[in-house]
Amino acid sequence: MGALGHALVDLAAQSAALIGTRLELFSLEARDARDRLLCRLALLLASAIFLLLALLVATLAIALAYWPTEHRFLALGLLALLYAVLGIALAGCLVWRARRDPDPFAVTIDVLREDAQSLGRGVGGSGGANPAPGASVSPSGTGDETGRRADRGQPPEVTP
Repeated sequence: MGALGHALVDLAAQSAALIGTRLELFSLEARDARDRLLCRLALLLASAIFLLLALLVATLAIALAYWPTEHRFLALGLLALLYAVLGIALAGCLVWRARRDPDPFAVTIDVLREDAQSLGRGVGGSGGANPAPGASVSPSGTGDETGRRADRGQPPEVTP
């Protein structure tokens, strides 16, 4: 196999590694998005339960208003108020978290944009000299991927 064949094999290996890394990042973000969704659903369910209990107790309080007893109204009113406050607080927490959570897959999209920009510079853009086949190149063009990987909390990649 000639130099062109080795270059194509190296390109295919680098492309497969790049795609594998991006798919791994996508799966991590998908897991995070799923966890946030399950948490939101749990908060929504708890909020709905407490609001329904508040409605039930308020209905009972109105029904019991016609029965002559001393402290029955106070107890039922306080229970209805407690359930209503809990339901509203959980609904508020749900809205706050929905507004605060990041967009799903934002990191994957950013990394894919960086990849597209670096590929655009390497193909015919203002990237300068092309690296040797098999060399590790970062989007900054320094040839050192360790700084960018360390920023994401990943260990530096060792290339043979």
